[in-house]
Amino acid sequence: MEIDPLFAGMNASTTGMTAQRKRMNAIAENLANAETTRTATGEPYRRKQAVFNEKIDFDSALISAVNNKLQRTDTYHIPGQDQESARMRMAGVEANIVEDQSDFQLVYDPEHPDADEDGVVRMPNVDIVKEMTELIAASRAFEANVTAFNATKGMMKKALEL
Repeated sequence: MEIDPLFAGMNASTTGMTAQRKRMNAIAENLANAETTRTATGEPYRRKQAVFNEKIDFDSALISAVNNKLQRTDTYHIPGQDQESARMRMAGVEANIVEDQSDFQLVYDPEHPDADEDGVVRMPNVDIVKEMTELIAASRAFEANVTAFNATKGMMKKALEL
């Protein structure tokens, strides 16, 4: 019996926790820079957000690529493995941090040092209420991954008692 499948649930939970931690770090950075009107680039701070993608281990990606290639070249080819077994080897989730390209907020404040000739200041595209809502959601998702991890650990422990 292979041991790797036993830890697949734990691996999925740990990648979920890692992804949510990256998300919470991005939110914390957004909150810290919600009033930053000038960065090193000379522009206001741009909100960062986490984009989640499925993470597939290298072997599964290679098998899937080979199977897809065989299926495209000849309709009578039989793939080396079926697609379902390749999907079973997903390695969880990963988070990539990207900048939100939405427009900056415009605020009229002629006395601000970064105001233009019309007295308008370009403020970061960070909405504090939205960030706090995202933080709560990320925190709950992290907790759900911890609960799933502990449930998997408990099931493995019970299986060893048998």
